[in-house]
Amino acid sequence: MKSAKIREILLGKPLDPLKTETRHSLALVAFIAWVGLGADGLSSSAYGPEEAFKALGPHGHFGLYLAIATAVTVFIISLAYNQIIELFPTGGGGYRIATVLIGPHAGLVSGAALIVDYVLTISISVASGVDALFSLLPVGAQSYKLTLELTTVVILLWMNLRGAKESIKILLPIFMGFVITHIAIILYGVGVHASAIPALLPDTIVETRKMAAETSWIFTIALLLKAYSLGGGTYTGIEAVSNNVNSLAEPRVHTGKMTMLYMAFSLAFTAGGIILLYLLWQATPVEGQTLNAVVFSSILGHMGFGGASLGVALSTTLAFEAGLLLVAANTGFLGGPSVLANMAADSWVPHKFRYLSTRLVTQNGVLVMGSAAFALLFWSGGKVDLLVVLYSINVFLTFSLSLAGLCLYWFKHRQDGGHWKPRLMLSATGLLVTSSILVVTIVEKFFEGGWMTLLITALVIAACLYIRAHYRDTKEKIRMVDEVFAHQPFGAHVGELTPDPNDQTAVFIVGSSRGGGLHALLWVQRMFPGHFKNFIFVNARTVDAHAYGGEGEVAKMRAQAKATLNYFVDFCHSHGMASAAYLGFGTDAVVEITRLCDEISKEYPNSIFFTSKLVFRDDNWFTRLLHNQAALAIQRRLHFDGLQMVILPMKV
Repeated sequence: MKSAKIREILLGKPLDPLKTETRHSLALVAFIAWVGLGADGLSSSAYGPEEAFKALGPHGHFGLYLAIATAVTVFIISLAYNQIIELFPTGGGGYRIATVLIGPHAGLVSGAALIVDYVLTISISVASGVDALFSLLPVGAQSYKLTLELTTVVILLWMNLRGAKESIKILLPIFMGFVITHIAIILYGVGVHASAIPALLPDTIVETRKMAAETSWIFTIALLLKAYSLGGGTYTGIEAVSNNVNSLAEPRVHTGKMTMLYMAFSLAFTAGGIILLYLLWQATPVEGQTLNAVVFSSILGHMGFGGASLGVALSTTLAFEAGLLLVAANTGFLGGPSVLANMAADSWVPHKFRYLSTRLVTQNGVLVMGSAAFALLFWSGGKVDLLVVLYSINVFLTFSLSLAGLCLYWFKHRQDGGHWKPRLMLSATGLLVTSSILVVTIVEKFFEGGWMTLLITALVIAACLYIRAHYRDTKEKIRMVDEVFAHQPFGAHVGELTPDPNDQTAVFIVGSSRGGGLHALLWVQRMFPGHFKNFIFVNARTVDAHAYGGEGEVAKMRAQAKATLNYFVDFCHSHGMASAAYLGFGTDAVVEITRLCDEISKEYPNSIFFTSKLVFRDDNWFTRLLHNQAALAIQRRLHFDGLQMVILPMKV
């Protein structure tokens, strides 16, 4: 069986990115987007509230403050992020807004933090989901958890290589099961203690004053801030919608806002409700079980389930919780590659992260996210309490940079009229909340894993700076080559000259650099003076994540490619040389070029193919990683098909 057939069986049939119906079929409507993107935030109710409540220790009565603060914070951040959706309807989220509104280096910090966070999204969601399942098993089964976690990451990786929407549809029933079971348990659990709720607030205030008198107000407030900050994992995933607006159905801004609304209500209700359940049902930790498992077991027992039926009901509830966490892990495979693609467009990471596979997913980004999550789980042993610390720091670093950018934007546009004041106040309030959580988390957990997040993020930033410096240097050298050929004079001949299929034909595979194309043309004329009568130019443009995500970008790319090819054809005509051009589009430039060359060889049987390739003085694995090796790949394929191709070196 051929490798292409095996690939099709595993990943599905190729999709045509130029078909309008393809874009519409892949675009996510608000409800599906809530499942695929908003699930990250909703699933955090499985571990965020627990970490916050456990941080209170014996002072569980403060859980009421946490429940209220959690719900309010979710809405503040969500409403602020709606502004990002309005300002940046093509996606990019925290990375794009920090880049545009603050500066490229602020964008780099935000982007690096997001990349690390999406890896942690996969890791912590899988680890927490497996924890939920193992709450149903004896303590002795804990040794098998890591193996199951690593296997789950591999399965999710495969699903996402098949395509984002396909993976979401598979997980949709699990998502709905979580929503239904948890809403029912929260409503019943709170309803049973409804009579005690009116006295809860005054009793909590009395307890707060008592504790402050026994210790101090500083200690009391510090305890609340610590618990509130360590529950920061609850708010993770809110940025996923704004990062992936480009994948939403039209009208994107409206769809994005509706998705954010669904997520805000569901997360505020679920996270706040679960904290309230801990308080009302006086939940205490049990070895080998999550706090959710403990309190859900008590509530289900009170609902009338007992014996085997209790086990079935609890297993079903926790299975749906674990399933939702898998949906959340899927968000890392959606959001992480999207951020990498945006950063690749700005040359912070290798350009190959912009390329789409035949299934129209950023395959390289998906592979990196999955591999990094696998390694992180293996290193951490799947410990949720450690992963939560690593996770929260970068989440709130990104939040803070994004909201700081919004504050700057509304302050600078205060003269434009409109409702800038309430928007500035909302952004500033969100910035105060997120930056406070960030500082407290770093201080409290620096020696408990926080330093690791900061170190990893710093290493990613350093690598990005080095990569961009290399691309900037290479781009400058290519520009100098273009300038050398920019003043190449056109000839005096007027009119078109149609190539004769029976004549000797030189076929030039060109890119966007006019200097590179003329470099190859003049080389051939010097090496084979008077030999070739036809000069054919062929170009295949890659429909990458940037072009496919932006409205009208494919049409813009088509126009630019045609303009470049017309330039070469007009240049040849002006010198009395017969010339023509061929243009193709696809997700793999090598495949598309090979296809076009095969067509040309049939029409012009006396063809020899030429292209230029960047040659570096110090060629190594780094330059090969950053620069496309398409010329060599095309040459191998054409030689295998019996066609002749010559690669001309272009030193940079």
